[in-house]
Amino acid sequence: MIEPLPRLVGMVHLLPLPGSPRFGHSIDEVIATAADDAEVLVRAGFPALIVENFGDVPFLADSVSPETVAAMTCAVQTVAETGVPIGVNVLRNDALAALGIAAATGARFIRVNVLIGIMYTDQGPIVGRAAEVQRKKAELAPHIEVWADVMVKHATPPHGIDTRQAALDTVERALADAVIVSGSGTGEEADVEAARAVRDAVPAGTRMVVGSGATTDNLDRLLDVVDTVIVGSSIKVDGDANKRPDPLRARAFVEHAAERGLL
Repeated sequence: MIEPLPRLVGMVHLLPLPGSPRFGHSIDEVIATAADDAEVLVRAGFPALIVENFGDVPFLADSVSPETVAAMTCAVQTVAETGVPIGVNVLRNDALAALGIAAATGARFIRVNVLIGIMYTDQGPIVGRAAEVQRKKAELAPHIEVWADVMVKHATPPHGIDTRQAALDTVERALADAVIVSGSGTGEEADVEAARAVRDAVPAGTRMVVGSGATTDNLDRLLDVVDTVIVGSSIKVDGDANKRPDPLRARAFVEHAAERGLL
């Protein structure tokens, strides 16, 4: 029987990968940095990690290039050597690539920014591909969980969309295993009342995840609504998402989370 995924997840932001504008021409540096960052988080006590191609700005809206998939597979495989459960997020919204990487590396879950419906983003309109994603999941690795954003950050929903219905559709029609709520952008705190609307709409027992902006200062009020936390920015040096993990900040967050029953 597969053990349930932990309720606290640390973020591993990858350096720019081959093919992206800021790639530093050293895949060895990308892999070594990912390994070092993952080790810092695991030593701090994080029981799970998610790997994301954060450095690949500007992001492609949907399908990424083969070199991105290859590089991320190498990075995820290296991070998986920590022994904790791993997730994969291929930005901006290549869920099929994420599934392939997860299946190849033994990762346990993927994050999908837009699984169903449409969102207007800085990459243009992004349309969810839940039908393809769930069929590919069934084919490759049915045990891999799909964690899907509702009203994802760095995006605007179509006029008139109902948050509650969108959340319910994400679970009942797109078959997401968990729903993610976040703030308006990277490192921004999620609106608790908006998150509560999502929680009230989805079936009881659905995993509710906060996907941005969690800090030791706001964790208590977030946990009034969600049961799982993905944290990245606040455990970096100076709380800056673009910097490396800070061992002291990471350990402080874990200790705070443990006191509130996340571990």
